[in-house]
Amino acid sequence: MSEISTSKGSNSVSTNKERRQQALSQLEKEIKSRDRKEKTKPLTVVFASLAVILVVVGGIWYAATRTTEDEVITADESSTSAETPDYQPLALSRTTPLAETVTCEYPDSGEASKEVSKPSTDNVSATGTVTVNLETSQGNIGMELDRTVAPCTVNAIEHMAAEGYYDDTVCHRITTSGIYVLQCGDPSGTGAGGPGFSFANEYPTDEATDLNTPVIYERGTIAMANAGADTNGSQFFLNYEDSPLASNYTYFGQISDEGLETLDAIAEKGAEGGASDGAPAEEVRIESATVA
Repeated sequence: MSEISTSKGSNSVSTNKERRQQALSQLEKEIKSRDRKEKTKPLTVVFASLAVILVVVGGIWYAATRTTEDEVITADESSTSAETPDYQPLALSRTTPLAETVTCEYPDSGEASKEVSKPSTDNVSATGTVTVNLETSQGNIGMELDRTVAPCTVNAIEHMAAEGYYDDTVCHRITTSGIYVLQCGDPSGTGAGGPGFSFANEYPTDEATDLNTPVIYERGTIAMANAGADTNGSQFFLNYEDSPLASNYTYFGQISDEGLETLDAIAEKGAEGGASDGAPAEEVRIESATVA
C-alpha cells in the first residue's frame, strides 16, 4: 500500500501516522491469531521454505545433471488447506512380491563426495532384512532395512555402510513443521553430496497409480531423499513423526525403538536459530555405521 501524501498539513500527517500505527497493530494481532491456530493443526502447515532440495522426503544427494540443486524432501502444498487432509498411511509391503533376486543398476552420476565403490548388480537378494546401526553423537539409531520392498536401495545402503562411507558424516537437515524428518547421508554436509552413482526409485513409486496425492510416511519409517525421479544416491531421511509426502521417495526400512528415542531428543532441540527447516541446533554426527 502506497503512503498517503503529507502535503495537506501537520494535522493530516498526524492522522495518517495514527492510521498506519493502528493498521500495523491490527495486522500484528491477526498474525499472532493465525499462528496460534496453525500450531493446533501441525499437519496443515507447510512452509514454502521446505521447497529446497530435499529427499525428502529428502530430502539429499546431488545428481550430475542438477549441479545447482540439493536433494529435497518437500511436503505437499495441499496440506495447507484449512482442513487436515485425509491422507492414508503408506503400506509397508508390496502388493505383488518381487522375485527372490533382482538385477540392479547404479549408473555414474556426478562426483563422489567420499570415495566408495559401486554395489553389486546381479543376483541381489529381495528377501529378508538387514540391520544397520548408526552410532551418532546424540545416541544410537538402529535401522532395519527391508529388502522385500526396495532391494536395490537396501543393497546400496548396506554396501556404503560396510565401506565406511557414512562414518564421520553429519545429518545436515531437520524439519519441524509440515514434515518431520532428520536427513543424513551426505559426506559433504551440504545436502548436495552423493556417492558418484545413482539408482532408480523403488517402492512405493513403482507401484503407485497416483504420484500427486500424498501418503503418510509414518513415524519410524526410513526413505531415500532425491533430486528428482531416479536420482537416489546416499542421502536418506528418518521420520520421527508422521509426514505427508508424495510417493516419490523410496521407503526401505524401519527405525528401532532406541533410535526413535534418540530422534525425539534431537527433534526436541529443533533446528538452528529456531527455524522450521535447517541444520540441527546441536550437531548430529554419524560416528560409525555398521552392518549387523
